[in-house]
Amino acid sequence: MTAKPIHIIGGGLAGSEAAWQIAGAGVPVILHEMRPERMTEAHQTEGLAELVCSNSFRSDDAEQNAVGLLHEEMRRAGSLIMRAGDANQVPAGGALAVDRHGFSAAVTEAIQSHPLITVDRGEVAGLPPESWQSVIIATGPLTSTSLAEAIFELTGEDSLAFFDAIAPIVYKESIDFSKAWFQSRYDKVGPGGSGKDYINCPLDRETYERFISELLAAPKTEFKDWEVDTPYFEGCLPIEVMAERGPETLRYGPLKPVGLTNPNSEEKPYAVVQLRQDNALGTLYNMVGFQTKLKYGEQSRVLKMIPGLENAEFARLGGIHRNTFLNSPRLLDPTLRLKAAPRLRFAGQITGVEGYVESAAIGLLAGRLAASECLGTTSAPPPRTTAMGALLRHITLDADQRGFQPMNVNFGLFPEVEPPPGVRKLRGGDRKRAYTSRALADFDAWLQGAPAGELAPTAGQ
Repeated sequence: MTAKPIHIIGGGLAGSEAAWQIAGAGVPVILHEMRPERMTEAHQTEGLAELVCSNSFRSDDAEQNAVGLLHEEMRRAGSLIMRAGDANQVPAGGALAVDRHGFSAAVTEAIQSHPLITVDRGEVAGLPPESWQSVIIATGPLTSTSLAEAIFELTGEDSLAFFDAIAPIVYKESIDFSKAWFQSRYDKVGPGGSGKDYINCPLDRETYERFISELLAAPKTEFKDWEVDTPYFEGCLPIEVMAERGPETLRYGPLKPVGLTNPNSEEKPYAVVQLRQDNALGTLYNMVGFQTKLKYGEQSRVLKMIPGLENAEFARLGGIHRNTFLNSPRLLDPTLRLKAAPRLRFAGQITGVEGYVESAAIGLLAGRLAASECLGTTSAPPPRTTAMGALLRHITLDADQRGFQPMNVNFGLFPEVEPPPGVRKLRGGDRKRAYTSRALADFDAWLQGAPAGELAPTAGQ
């Protein structure tokens, strides 16, 4: 092999996936990860692809859900992240959730044992050397200050950022099951699940209103002066911020009581707190939707107001950290290269995608595109009718540069599907199935080397 190595900065989900795809194409990789030499505000280990905020990859339904579709596309592309996720799944209803430690260990082992991948532990301070001809920056939302400042100086852009919050994790043995019970919403059976994959803690109206009152009154983490104008990402709001929008907001969000029946009481719950399994042993449970910036002492006090959690012991309390991302529609070309310095590609959350799976998917694309460029072959991005193509198109071309904010994959990013003859308009499940079946057909064609992407539309475009 005579090709010069491609350098990847950042060993998170996107960086690890990019390295795997590049090595799979026969090109050597040097993966730079600053941990444990320098830790971040949110990471706890030195493992590659460490999951910080949650252990859920969200819906695994490839027929009715855009995230599930993205899962399936990644599996078909030989994704390491999906392979490790499937091998370390824990019950989570219709979602794919993983044992976070087993998942990280699986990714780390695969990367470190690959003969074409070298892992270099240490921080890359500032822009990478000019001698690195091809670089993927996949430093995620917690990019080091020195590198972030160098990127923003190069691009002439001001830093874009938002706050992201982490949910608490509870020891199962400390939960009171005379009040709590196991059940998935609507008894839905998901991958590796039984229909009883969540722990549910019921609140009556009086308890709920008292909980909301204490939640709003409790002391919160104070921001530094330079952080005060940083917005939250709407898909990961702290519970107290949601509560500030109105007393019923949580009851129509993560605490909605629908699809659940309390076997311990004939009284219908007014609200329900759900906990999702966080590790393979089933000893740790993550409080679903309970991202918070409450101060640690107050977190424990307020959360123990929830029936079933009065004696809860916490393996981890919630927290909040500042995430950084680029104005990708302005700064990146359609193959994720920085317009001001094309030797630099970006991947993962720093590009303005939100979610573990979305970050890994952009890493997958960055890796394939960089390897193709290195080998001198022509490789267009996947068509916009696919989940990967739609997400890539959004962050590099379609999103409004003036108000760019992080985005999850969703069917709103896809071009409309033409209904079959005699059908005026596709609705509901039929519409979603039309999106997903078209996407997988077009994605398979792209994988097989058929013309795709923006250069040559495929079926359905």
